[in-house]
Amino acid sequence: MAQVINDDVTSLMPPAETDRRGFLMTSLIAGFALAVKPAADAQTITTDTNGLTAGEIKIPTKDGEIPAYRAMSATGKNLPLILVVQEIFGVHEHIKDLCRRYAKLGHMAIAPELYARQGDVSQLANSSEIVSKVVSKVPDAQVMSDLDASVAYAKATGKSDTSKLSITGFCWGGRIVWLYAAHNPRVRAGAAWYGRLVPSANSPASPLQPTSPIDVAARLKVPVLGLYAGQDRGIPLESVERMRAELKKGTSKSEIIVYPDAQHGFNADYRPSYNKEASEDANKRMREWFKRHKAV
Repeated sequence: MAQVINDDVTSLMPPAETDRRGFLMTSLIAGFALAVKPAADAQTITTDTNGLTAGEIKIPTKDGEIPAYRAMSATGKNLPLILVVQEIFGVHEHIKDLCRRYAKLGHMAIAPELYARQGDVSQLANSSEIVSKVVSKVPDAQVMSDLDASVAYAKATGKSDTSKLSITGFCWGGRIVWLYAAHNPRVRAGAAWYGRLVPSANSPASPLQPTSPIDVAARLKVPVLGLYAGQDRGIPLESVERMRAELKKGTSKSEIIVYPDAQHGFNADYRPSYNKEASEDANKRMREWFKRHKAV
């Protein structure tokens, strides 16, 4: 029987507070996070670096430097910028590979390690432990600030046209896409993959994560494409319909696509949840979305 890996773990997140601490991660991990080693029969995609400049960088923030992965054309300039927001498993090999894929399509892709202050999740064995020890302690405000710093870094390189700014993210990162689109109106377009949309009894608002995507839907200005799974056990279709209703109250012209037969994590080619047909269609729709909204 295929192993089921649930990274829709906001349902496991307790209300949490955290003290100001030093940076616990100063460099990215190599390979895959322990909790999500590729399945034996996985269809893991590996993208080479031919024609790319790709590797770890350091992004200056208000209180120090965070590690990040960047991939871009080795010879390109004025590259549109795409921010890539991690799953709960951090910036591990899958997220790095996604950056390389986007770089091959012409972007400068940057995936900042957004847990750098709170801890390294790469050696934690399961999602519950990742949430309780690290993810529950990551403030949304910190994430917004670090994404802003990533945009500033790209602009400072002189190689990116940050007026063509897009953002995409997965599960934990999918939720962040909606929030960052509300935070930064200079984003041209977003693509949110199976990110939680509403609070629940198991995932209430907390002082560190006070806002859900549904709270910002009606006031969004940035067009976001939501990519969701009909068989997602952690994100009920009822919540997707509520989000659609709220989006219709606003002017962003955001849309949500649901793949009826797909599971949560259907873009994660290294996991049993991967759905090749849904993934390929969703990636095509994302590229068309970014083109339509002049993010490339």
